[in-house]
Amino acid sequence: MFAINLRFWGRDQIKREWRDADVLILLLPALLAILGGLAIRSTESRDISADWWWQHWVAGGLGLVLAIVIARWSYDRLLQIHWLTYAITNISLLIVKFAGNTVNGSQRWLSIGGVNIQPSEFAKLGLIITLAAVLHQRPIKHPLDMLKVLPVVSLPWFLIFIQPDLGTALVFVVITLGMLYWAGAKLGWLILLGSPLISAIIFNFHVPIWLGWVAFTGVLAWTTLPWFRMISTVVAVVVNLVAVEIGNLLWSFLADYQKDRLVLFLDPSKEPLGGGYHLIQSRIAIGAGKLWGKGIMQGTQTKLDFIPEQHTDFIFSAIGEELGFIGCAFVLVVFMAICWRLLVIALKSRDDFGSLIAIGFFSLILFQAMVNIGMTIGLAPVTGIPLPWISYGRSAMIANFIALGLVESVMLHRRTIKF
Repeated sequence: MFAINLRFWGRDQIKREWRDADVLILLLPALLAILGGLAIRSTESRDISADWWWQHWVAGGLGLVLAIVIARWSYDRLLQIHWLTYAITNISLLIVKFAGNTVNGSQRWLSIGGVNIQPSEFAKLGLIITLAAVLHQRPIKHPLDMLKVLPVVSLPWFLIFIQPDLGTALVFVVITLGMLYWAGAKLGWLILLGSPLISAIIFNFHVPIWLGWVAFTGVLAWTTLPWFRMISTVVAVVVNLVAVEIGNLLWSFLADYQKDRLVLFLDPSKEPLGGGYHLIQSRIAIGAGKLWGKGIMQGTQTKLDFIPEQHTDFIFSAIGEELGFIGCAFVLVVFMAICWRLLVIALKSRDDFGSLIAIGFFSLILFQAMVNIGMTIGLAPVTGIPLPWISYGRSAMIANFIALGLVESVMLHRRTIKF
């Protein structure tokens, strides 16, 4: 009788502890991980010795277990160690710079015990935690408050940019802008904050449009900044003019293949056998899938390995060919549902720290999914950004599940956390 009562007491306790759990926030990514493994297996059909699909599932299973364990841990404890987290993030990126493995011209990986680990994937999570803590303590009330977080972001961003890893550097920018907006920054302030980067990009494509953009930033500064309008307007215009030279400097850090990836998406036919090859073959594969697809393991473009790096950056093209429009639409709906649940958790969080963690991860997932899918169909440049939980990448898989565990912790502890 005692054993029976203990068993039921344990079950009741579990129900109480997990009564606020968001099941979908763990179930939907797990579903994507399963689909990703199947798609990766299809890309390996010509190499029977390849086991990326199996490693993908193992990493997903490990990540899911970590997420469940972390969910039971009170996320507010991170407020006490967020600078330690920040230090570990930057130290790991520095180690990569001096002792990392170089693949395809980029130095991004550390080999530990025969396993390659990509610290930049965990750096995304480290940035989210640090920014959430800083913005929790110092909400954005006027434009200068945004400048206080820039030093926090700049160091890890620069260490990642010089690897070079342009995709992750862009993810850092989007995470920062999303969290600043949620912390109280006005949209106009954020546009002005990001305007130098936009200005540098536009200048290299169309000078007249660039001049219009510079004029727009001046008007925006005049209408949105609360004080010293004339000085603010002049500063905004001058910064966007100078940004062109800064942009050229940053452009020089990129490898030639990265430069090609950023511009060839506009017209991949210019180099059909060079930098535009990925995009052309990807669109052919997705188009060949039509409505229902050719079936798992039946895609000719996928099986014959026409698309390089298909198990990572271009995994969505394999899904498009083998599962068709229906499969692609399913993936999009699942990502929309995940982002929706992240927004719900951010709104239900009891404190700003937990809310900002959820929004930071929301910004990451939304941007990576949009850019990755966009580049496979020719609507975005090829930046090397993976598709969360679907693209092969053990570090990314585990880091994303750890982030989910923190978000689930925000939901589970929203009735008990006190500051």
